[in-house]
Amino acid sequence: MSLSSKIKTIHLASDHAGFEHKEGVREWLSSLGYDVVDHGAKVYDEGDDFPDFIKLASEAVNQNPEDSCGVIFGGSGQGEAMVANSYPKVRATVYYGGNKEIIRLSKEHNDANILSIGARFVSFDETKEVIWDWLNASVLDDDKYQRRNQKIQTINQEIYRL
Repeated sequence: MSLSSKIKTIHLASDHAGFEHKEGVREWLSSLGYDVVDHGAKVYDEGDDFPDFIKLASEAVNQNPEDSCGVIFGGSGQGEAMVANSYPKVRATVYYGGNKEIIRLSKEHNDANILSIGARFVSFDETKEVIWDWLNASVLDDDKYQRRNQKIQTINQEIYRL
């Protein structure tokens, strides 16, 4: 089953650097029938701080990783992914251009449930293309990926308890 048919809710968040991308993606995903939750920023503010918004989307995915995923935006996507990956049930991957196959592999091999986009490096059309590819990729059933992903989950749970 592809992710797009399994996922019911997509959580979005961005700071000022990713604001325009987020707004366009929100409209596009809604038009495709997804339940889209916009965690902000709600208005463009050059002085905002990405952790304030990324935290909200990441918490939501962490609470319901089976039926939701997230797409987050920032200048590079790096800091945003760092915040997202602070949550034990989140597996954020970053895309800021280049080989688009990496996005499919992040889902197939590592069961990524948040996609962090570096909006300063990726056009809006490319953003839609990688989101589409990511949403339509499926986690591979291969034992080695399942085993590795379980080990990641165990490590995350151990660290979270510290």
